[in-house]
Amino acid sequence: MTGTGGGKRPGNRADDWENAAWRKSGRSAPGGNCVELAVLSGGRIAVRNSRYPEGPVLVWSREEMAAFLRGAKDGDFDALACGEQPA
Repeated sequence: MTGTGGGKRPGNRADDWENAAWRKSGRSAPGGNCVELAVLSGGRIAVRNSRYPEGPVLVWSREEMAAFLRGAKDGDFDALACGEQPA
């Protein structure tokens, strides 16, 4: 799975992220429920579930990730974290 729409983009192969330097937030809980991110070739950003490192990886362009982070900082997704339905 990669990028917006979930379609496979050219150049996103499993070996692109097998040796990636994954990192997760210092706010991550020891029990899991964490995501990890890694910078790939060409500046792409990979995201995976830290509990399932062999599972699917989402790959986003730097611009897509920047837009997501701006939305998160602006509170656009707060309702989702609280179990509320977005307006």
